[in-house]
Amino acid sequence: MKFHEFILTKPKSVISKSFGATILIALSLLFISNNANSQSINNSKFGKGLQFVAADSSFSLKIGTRFQLLYAGGTEQALEQWDDRFLIRRARLKFEGFAYTPRLEYKLQLGLSNNDIGGVDRENNEANNIILDALVRYEMTPGLHLWVGQTVLPGNRERIISSQKMQFVDRSILNSRFNLDRDEGVQLHHQHAIGAVVLREIGSISMGEGRNITINNSGGYDYTARFEILPFGEFEGEGEYVGSDIYREETPKLAIATAFNYNDDASREGGQVGDFLSEQRDLRTWFVDAMFKYRGFSAMAEYATKAATNGPVVSLDDAGDVEEAFITGEALNIQAGYLFKSNWEVAGRFTNYDPTAAIMLRDQQQYTLGLSKYIVGHSLKVQSDLTLQQEQQRDDHYQFRVQLELAL
Repeated sequence: MKFHEFILTKPKSVISKSFGATILIALSLLFISNNANSQSINNSKFGKGLQFVAADSSFSLKIGTRFQLLYAGGTEQALEQWDDRFLIRRARLKFEGFAYTPRLEYKLQLGLSNNDIGGVDRENNEANNIILDALVRYEMTPGLHLWVGQTVLPGNRERIISSQKMQFVDRSILNSRFNLDRDEGVQLHHQHAIGAVVLREIGSISMGEGRNITINNSGGYDYTARFEILPFGEFEGEGEYVGSDIYREETPKLAIATAFNYNDDASREGGQVGDFLSEQRDLRTWFVDAMFKYRGFSAMAEYATKAATNGPVVSLDDAGDVEEAFITGEALNIQAGYLFKSNWEVAGRFTNYDPTAAIMLRDQQQYTLGLSKYIVGHSLKVQSDLTLQQEQQRDDHYQFRVQLELAL
């Protein structure tokens, strides 16, 4: 197995089409300098971005940026060859705040690295797809919020956790195979408590084809529902969606959730992600996950299963091999770690991917050992991990990664 097959990468963006992102950054900085005298700065500190509130409190703006510098190398057991690379894994620019009233919040996040942008193809109007999030959130009542726009769907916990706040260098193969990723539509978030127990219900209706697709909807809509229970109350700092026990919970905290997604006449091999295929299928995905934290110890588990109505295979080549197929099957991911008081953390992860036999992909198992140093929480950290990947009829593959995260 070649190293480039082990790490998923995306095509390089066209330099001229990235020029607009540079102009946008420059204009943002100009906006800050020109308006600094007429705005008041609140709580601006490392990791929290630049924060401004209008003199009449009619709007607020927080500007943040972050990037990840990654070194990754790998080899197969039978080869005496080390393949490696150094890349900018992610580079983000984020704007958020409220407009008109604190009950109306917004978020705009741009992806500027090649890995963030994605391919330049017909579905994206042959332009760089740099918009990750473009979202408006309205507080209808204290426990009920309406979300409108493009953002991450309420699927599996590992995907909802920000890429800035992960426990390992990157997410597991469960997530890469089955996550719902981002989509455009509406979401309704409800939270209430019964005594100390916190309950959350989330529902969404979206286009079903992923982020910022400019062609007409080629299938049906996508429907997602997620239910979560926190039997011991809320986590510190929304820690149920933060990797590692950064806040060192003083009492045991647990979150258990299940989610279901139905993508009507899906067009892409992963639903919201992957290649567009020549035929459509209804996709059904179930997730079950849990997060536990207590005094530096954290554990997370996820199970996912996806099936396609009328079978996942779309076409075969002349040799009878699968040429087009929807990614279906099941996967399990379990991980745990302990954060010492020195802010060094040791963590381990096991992931198993069992694809549907018809799509002719190999079973995969990954064993990962991670070592991280949190300098300023998840805003400045160095993470490393060593992974053993095993596949049927292939030699074992070893991968080593080191990543620096810096978020202002």
